Amino acid sequence: MTALISKSDFPRNFTWGVATSAFQIEGAADADGKGPSIWDDFCRVPGAIADASDGNGACDHYHLWESDLELIADLGVDAYRFSISWPRVQPLGSGAFNQAGFAFYERLVDGMLARGLKPYLTLNHWDLPSALQANGGWANRDTVQHFVDYACEVARRLGDRVTSICTHNEPWVVAVLGHDVGNFAPGIKSRAVMLQVAHHLLLSHGMALTALRAQGCKSSLGIVLNMSHTQPATDSEADIAQAQLDDGKGLRWYMDPLLKGAYPADVLKHFGADAPRVLPGDMERIRVPLDFLGINYYFRCMASAGEPWDIKSSGNDITDMGWEVYPEGLTALLVRLHRDYALPPILITENGAAFKDEVVDGQVHDVQRQSYIANHIAAVRDAMHQGVVVHGYFVWSLLDNFEWASGYEKRFGIVRVDYDTQRRTLKDSALWYRSFLKSEGK
Repeated sequence: MTALISKSDFPRNFTWGVATSAFQIEGAADADGKGPSIWDDFCRVPGAIADASDGNGACDHYHLWESDLELIADLGVDAYRFSISWPRVQPLGSGAFNQAGFAFYERLVDGMLARGLKPYLTLNHWDLPSALQANGGWANRDTVQHFVDYACEVARRLGDRVTSICTHNEPWVVAVLGHDVGNFAPGIKSRAVMLQVAHHLLLSHGMALTALRAQGCKSSLGIVLNMSHTQPATDSEADIAQAQLDDGKGLRWYMDPLLKGAYPADVLKHFGADAPRVLPGDMERIRVPLDFLGINYYFRCMASAGEPWDIKSSGNDITDMGWEVYPEGLTALLVRLHRDYALPPILITENGAAFKDEVVDGQVHDVQRQSYIANHIAAVRDAMHQGVVVHGYFVWSLLDNFEWASGYEKRFGIVRVDYDTQRRTLKDSALWYRSFLKSEGK
């Protein structure tokens, strides 16, 4: 069932947007002096990507950006969340900057402003320059300062025009999937390395915010975390303990340093000798004021100390990613964060779903995605009614795109992309979102 919602349920200054990331849509992998990223390298690893594809072409947004901005503006959104490709503007991740790369983003930002769109910029959406990875990547503390230098240069060139700057998108993914599970770039499998990477990501965030403020950056500054509402699968003591640990590793490991200045003691104890090396002053550098906290929410987590929870037992819809559809979890998550932390204003920076789409007579009737988005917007409204301060909501994603290790098999877009022709087709979910935003109707 789709919730009844209206734009008028939200404050007039609430920000509505769509989101993408550079590697997933830009293509033009080596155009105009762009250097390689760890995802360019990872795509060449046999078996790493489900359909053996890469990001070389993607949605060709690098060349089609003007028509894509027209499409975004026509949806009636206020804002567009995008990311900078670090190796496009600084091919080696240190040293010389690439003027041609920056020129692309200057055109893009100016194009947004000309169309009345607020630019929400992300500095790191996972595509670390390969040259930095060759020296240890995020496991090397030197990368922290390289990131700060990069952030300052981006802000120097674009900070007068962008509404918001996010340091990192989902550091949990970079750390855990990239350095522990190893199914994302750079494909490392080491818990100790993962924890050091997570620490350096948080440290670089805090140091970048401090440096940006020192140089007078006026953009709203923050970070984006992926979060789930974690519940025990049963009432057993073992499952309750597992839920506490899972929540600690996935949520509190990032939220506590950012907002409380310390890693959670129970999780530190669990990690034991693998815990990261933390230098004096690091935690103070991480815990700097946030102008906003971005939250990416897709599903809840059910914790089980024994056999994995059977997702089908919930009776809820399951997306093409194998994720349970549970909008109530977004409300519960936001209310819990409001209870446990002194929060800055919240942005829902990503929320959406992959489903198998079919084109019928030139149309895509994606009723499941449309319902998913509407019900999660209603979940945000419900949290706001309970006192949570939320300032915006961004659909993930504007376009079908390169979905990381899944390649092009999974489609999150509210706009379908025909990768052979690069033709864009608004799905019913996009038409619904446009109607919701323009008419304020239910």
